[in-house]
Amino acid sequence: MGKSTAAGFLHERGIPVVDTDELARQLVQPGQPALAEITAAFGAEILSAAGELRREELARLVFADAAARKRLEAILHPRIRDRWLAQIVEWRTAGSAAAVVVIPLLFETGAESNFDKIICVACSAATQRERLLARGWTAEQISQRIAAQWPVEKKMALAHHVVWTEGDSTVLAAQLARIIA
Repeated sequence: MGKSTAAGFLHERGIPVVDTDELARQLVQPGQPALAEITAAFGAEILSAAGELRREELARLVFADAAARKRLEAILHPRIRDRWLAQIVEWRTAGSAAAVVVIPLLFETGAESNFDKIICVACSAATQRERLLARGWTAEQISQRIAAQWPVEKKMALAHHVVWTEGDSTVLAAQLARIIA
C-alpha cells in the first residue's frame, strides 16, 4: 500500500531501513537452510530447474491453504525476526538516532512490542486492489492475500502514525517529513 515508497523516502533522508520482504528473499536463495526446509515441507515442484524458489507456485499453495501458510511462516518468520533484531542491535551499537524496519505483518506476528513508534502506511481497499491488479495479480490472488492479513483499519488504530497513500508521492513525502520532524 506504499510501504516500499515510504521506506525509500526515509532511506533517502539518511534513516537506515531494513525490509523484511528483502530478508525473506535472501533466506530462500539456493543453498540457504530455509529453502531446503521449505522444499522438504512443500515438495521439489516449488523449485525451478536451476534450484531457485518458484515464488508464484509457493504463493499459490500457501494462500489457498491456511495450514500450509502457517507451515511456511513457521519456517521463515523466526529467521526473518532474528535478522531484523540483529540489524536493530547493529544500529543501536552504531548510535543511530532512528531506523526503520518494514514489516508487512507486524501485528500479525506480534512484533510491535519491539518498536518505539509504528507507522502504518495505508490506502483505501479500492486503491490497494487497483495497485495489485496493475502488478498483474488476479482478483483471487488479491483476495487471498488480503484475507491473510489483519484489516488495515485495525492496524491503523494500533499505529502511532498513519501515512495515507491515496495522493501522489509529494503528499506521501510531506506526511513522512512531518513524522520525522
